[in-house]
Amino acid sequence: MDALPLRVLACGDVEGRLESLFGRVRAIQSKSGRFDMLLCVGDFFSSTSDAEWAEYRSGAKKAPIPTFVLGANNQETMHCFPHVTGCELAENITYLGRRGLFSGTSGLQIAYLSGTESQEEPTPAYSFSSKDVTELKSSLLSTPNFKGVDILLTSPWPRDVESFANSPGEIDTKKCGSTLISDLAASLKPRYHFAALEKAYYERLPYRNHTVLQETPQHVTRFIALAEVGNKSKKKYLYAFSIVPMSLMDPAELVKQPQDVTENPYRKLQKGAQKTKVLGCFGFHFLTRKKHIMGKNVPQTGRIEGAPKPTQPTGPCWFCLASPEVEKHLVVSIGTHCYLALAKGGLLPDHVLILPIGHYQSVVDLSSEVMEEVTKYKSALKEFFRSKGKRYVLFERNYKSQHLQLQVIPVPLDYTSEDIKECFITQAQEQQMELLEIPEHSDITQVVQPGTPYFYVELDTGEKLFHRIRGSFPLQFGRAVLASGALLALPQRSDWRSCTAARPEEAAQASAFRRDFQPFDFALRD
Repeated sequence: MDALPLRVLACGDVEGRLESLFGRVRAIQSKSGRFDMLLCVGDFFSSTSDAEWAEYRSGAKKAPIPTFVLGANNQETMHCFPHVTGCELAENITYLGRRGLFSGTSGLQIAYLSGTESQEEPTPAYSFSSKDVTELKSSLLSTPNFKGVDILLTSPWPRDVESFANSPGEIDTKKCGSTLISDLAASLKPRYHFAALEKAYYERLPYRNHTVLQETPQHVTRFIALAEVGNKSKKKYLYAFSIVPMSLMDPAELVKQPQDVTENPYRKLQKGAQKTKVLGCFGFHFLTRKKHIMGKNVPQTGRIEGAPKPTQPTGPCWFCLASPEVEKHLVVSIGTHCYLALAKGGLLPDHVLILPIGHYQSVVDLSSEVMEEVTKYKSALKEFFRSKGKRYVLFERNYKSQHLQLQVIPVPLDYTSEDIKECFITQAQEQQMELLEIPEHSDITQVVQPGTPYFYVELDTGEKLFHRIRGSFPLQFGRAVLASGALLALPQRSDWRSCTAARPEEAAQASAFRRDFQPFDFALRD
């Protein structure tokens, strides 16, 4: 028999408005039935709430539902929490404590951390330190077969929580929130994480807690930030949900991934903290660029301290923009970190390459700045090709290649994503290769480590296919699939070496593409 779900309410900053909160709870229960508990994050008290609170503390009034609250976030409300380890503040209202794990008879596990982050020594009683987070993590992670917790309660937001996801509006999560809480959430893997203090409602897209294709699938996390009770903007401050404790769930049901799942936002934060390399070709990076790219006057170089650094090529490179081997008459756009060039011996006249200016071997080696500009070029090309009734197919082969080349080839818009994916998968199977589809919101850097050979396809919808190369691999595979009768029907052009043209013809094609692409070229506007 399936376990019955618990019905839970979560609330943002109460700020002493107990009548407003409990009045709303009573109304919800009258309409929707009884809930099992109310969890409050953020500021439960305010410096002016003593009179209203006195009626509950004395027993004259009672909370309509078992209510669990976090501790003080400032000195002014410290007196409301007499015991650091937690206690009953009034009938049906319980202070959880400074940090720990609450587990009721239902089996629901609720991890909690009171206060705001502090770097002060000694740590104020209304704050937490890295030591608090480490001790909380250690106590839970040492539990045999630890998979995560059902709920995590904190008052501050985790830093950088919006990475890979929907925007929280005016809240800048790169500046507000706590990196310690980001670390805590990444380690404890809560199914739900509630926070407050920013006077905003934000329900982030769910994120995964495992690395696709590398780790066993795990449950997802939903982060929800709640506004303050009774706010004039009518932002959401109460969140109702049902939950079956993790320990009582069928394992297959627990790890089901929703369609809108994204990458884990904290892996990017942790990875970024480790990057101290310098970006640029041969240790340098282009700080200036020419708007009138005609194959002349390659931009001057300069060093950016603290940015990730590309590797140095082992020999002459045909794609480092500063290299004399580059056929600059094929270049059609130059950004700050990347450039666009027509493919030599292209499958079609508008077959283009997205290339980093510096020497990087693959997408997984790129710095965040370079990756951001790659994304901008992909968006510009999508808009450009769609204006011509086409859609692009992008692929990368990180095998027997020295410099990253993202091949971008347009196909008629009549071909659906399913048509294109089926063509790639079918032809891969014919060659005893497995092409796996990876989730739309996944980041390839979470799928494969630097230095690993792979083949990767991306459609302009964001859908992706991936093959880890373990032995030999046909070098022209991506091009051959697109040239096949199932798609472009140009089998005679499946090898670039049979498609090269004279330099004047190539220059004319590049000039025509540059002219047509100009309205979409962000590099000319930046």
